[in-house]
Amino acid sequence: MNKVSRRVFLGASGAIGAVALAELTGVKSSFAQRGQQINLYSSRHYNTDQRLYTDFQKQTGIKVNLIEGKGDELLQRIRTEGRNSPADIFLTADVGNIWQAQQAGFFSPVNSSILNQRIPANLRDTAKNEWFGFSTRARVIMYRKGKVNPSQLSTYQDLANPKWRGKLIMRTSTNIYNQSLTAWLLGIEGPAKTESWAKGVVANFARQPQGGDRDQFEAVAAGVADLTVANTYYLAAYGDSTDPKKKEIFSKIGVFFPNQAQGQSGAFSNISGGGVLKNAPNRAGAIKFLEYLTSPAAQNYFAKGNSEYPVVQGAQLDPILKSFGSFRSSTSSLTGVGPNLANAVRILDRAGWK
Repeated sequence: MNKVSRRVFLGASGAIGAVALAELTGVKSSFAQRGQQINLYSSRHYNTDQRLYTDFQKQTGIKVNLIEGKGDELLQRIRTEGRNSPADIFLTADVGNIWQAQQAGFFSPVNSSILNQRIPANLRDTAKNEWFGFSTRARVIMYRKGKVNPSQLSTYQDLANPKWRGKLIMRTSTNIYNQSLTAWLLGIEGPAKTESWAKGVVANFARQPQGGDRDQFEAVAAGVADLTVANTYYLAAYGDSTDPKKKEIFSKIGVFFPNQAQGQSGAFSNISGGGVLKNAPNRAGAIKFLEYLTSPAAQNYFAKGNSEYPVVQGAQLDPILKSFGSFRSSTSSLTGVGPNLANAVRILDRAGWK
């Protein structure tokens, strides 16, 4: 498997990037002629994904050339490359990034009975068949054991309750995970209630928003606050670690799945996914790769390699994720999250969420 690192990508607007672009564009025609290679632009930065690519090549003979970068960086690269882009697939985390790619007109429809049958309708684009979710990551409430009784917890909305004043920490409002969560709530609650929620959450902060998901539950374990919101796969990696410090942090954190009562929405589960790009030089190979990602082997890589929830029924869960317990995810379509993102960001800004 060939790999172009993010270091090369970051220079795409300069000399190094120009060379990289020329090299990739130069091989575009050979990709199409041979049909034995695909160019994957991915913001998934997990070493375990390498097994996906090597297994796909073993099964199909199609080589995966990986170009890595952050989601927004890769989107800008695709925009800059235009019709000459050698990219076949854009793969990223969070439906917000996927929606931005779709709004920019980067994807092309894929009419695949395999994808439509295996992936639940709420985790793919049913209107245009342009993007698909291949794994989910539940964004849940995490709390410090011994400080919070799970019986005190209920919903995302309850995080705005004054009883949590000075006990809550979160990532910044510039983070796409929090933006998508707010956009999802906006679709459920409407603008007035969502803005009231955001203001209540800000009032409950124990510190100014900072750091990533790991920083949040690490701070909770250290006693900086009592609870936070984070993706389960980050914590699961600590439970699976051989590092004693991470094991200790894991032992102090409890996981609570919000909005589970009858009549409530279910927990917010975002996706990692993507689609075939409209100028893909090896469209057939790209579709084969997307279909492969729904295979039992690939779904098990997602589940066991990166502690994500598989989207295909019957795939095995990572043991650590399984230990968190079963839960009900929201069944509302993720297609509604993207259109609400801009309003969600404005609401977070007005609420003073830094």
